Amino acid sequence: MTASGGVSMTDQTVEQCDVAVIGGGPGGSTAAALLARRGYKVIALEKAHHPRFHIGESLLPMNLPVFERLGVLDKVRALGVFKPGADFEADNERGYNTYAFARAIGQSPPHAYQVWRQDFDQMLYQHARECGADAREGHEVVRVEQRGLRETWLDVKTDDGRSYGIEARYLVDASGRDALLSTKNKLRRKNDQHQSAAIFGHFRGAEYRPGEDAGNISIYSFEHGWMWMIPLPDGVMSVGAVCRPDYLKQRKGRTVEFLLDTLKLSPALWRRVEQAELVGNEVRVTGNYSYDSTQMGGPGWVLVGDAFAFLDPVFSSGVYLAMSGAEQAAAVVDQSLREPKREPGLLRRLEKRQRAGMARFSFFIYRFNGPVMQQMFRQPRNTWQLEQGVISMLAGDLFDTPKVLWRLQLFKLVYAICGLRDWRRWRAEHKYRLAQARAQFAGGNTPLDKA
Repeated sequence: MTASGGVSMTDQTVEQCDVAVIGGGPGGSTAAALLARRGYKVIALEKAHHPRFHIGESLLPMNLPVFERLGVLDKVRALGVFKPGADFEADNERGYNTYAFARAIGQSPPHAYQVWRQDFDQMLYQHARECGADAREGHEVVRVEQRGLRETWLDVKTDDGRSYGIEARYLVDASGRDALLSTKNKLRRKNDQHQSAAIFGHFRGAEYRPGEDAGNISIYSFEHGWMWMIPLPDGVMSVGAVCRPDYLKQRKGRTVEFLLDTLKLSPALWRRVEQAELVGNEVRVTGNYSYDSTQMGGPGWVLVGDAFAFLDPVFSSGVYLAMSGAEQAAAVVDQSLREPKREPGLLRRLEKRQRAGMARFSFFIYRFNGPVMQQMFRQPRNTWQLEQGVISMLAGDLFDTPKVLWRLQLFKLVYAICGLRDWRRWRAEHKYRLAQARAQFAGGNTPLDKA
């Protein structure tokens, strides 16, 4: 494993640690905290400074047990908006169907939270410090070289112009969508089944759902993708659209107007935001969502969260997959350092588990905008508890609960039967999705409009 670029180690100060963690997001903070708690010397490196903006504000119920084991559940509760479920647009009197997490058939908690990610991420990174990790900000890893099974070297530059080196026995790459090791070592591969891009902003004064549904994330479909509304603290609503690339390529002029014009394509959503104010008059666009890596780990290194793979955010899976994966990875690192002979098998099992959960999400993600899946979400039926199985999927219960997993398999069978009934529309949507997955699109993670 090598990653080149940056300055030489020669004549530099070199520090030593048991584990180096690249990235200060949820995955990196979780791994750093848990490994430090196990007694390892951990150096965590985040190139930016907290708080820094990040999308991905809606958490899943299955995050809550991870928070509890990590020791931050009370802190998350203090930061978040109570999220009892998700609702999807429907042809009924209310105009939507609610998928309440309390109806899940597994052991997932009956609710989740929605958070400002900059506050959430900062809290987790500070918690890693409190657990004993040497968590640094403004420190960017610019070069990585593996010189032996337990000897990884890192070149680090600080934002005040200093540089130094680190020698680590193990490396956890949680660098997010930078995917440092995966990109440098040509492990990263574009998803050939799905591609999307997002445009979004934050609004004050948007209309909430009534009563107990007020904290729901709301999902709307439109011709070119899907839209979200996420209630956040202080009366702010995150609102955006995840679009197929060919639609976002039509963007001309100011991005603010493009976002508003896009939101108008969903009359039901637009009714809830037309009187709201765009906070800071700021809109962001990000593209090229879906990818994975051909390998999750090797001797002395492991990829966590978005550094390994990223899925479309329709079911808010990112933070949960990152934190649960980091928790599993921390256990693998611990066991590998104590019993090196077990490392290959531990990494294989970790990767198999993570890919299995991602595949279960992906089945729904890839087909979400198709006519068959849209019909099934608009008019859900609970025969054989299939609707409750879907709720468990939405809660993130995708790994260890047999009665959930077999219902998701049964859902696939029902989906296939429904697809055969309308095979021409299904086939057209399938061909269009694959064509869009091959499309070229360049997005970004920075504000595109401030005017």
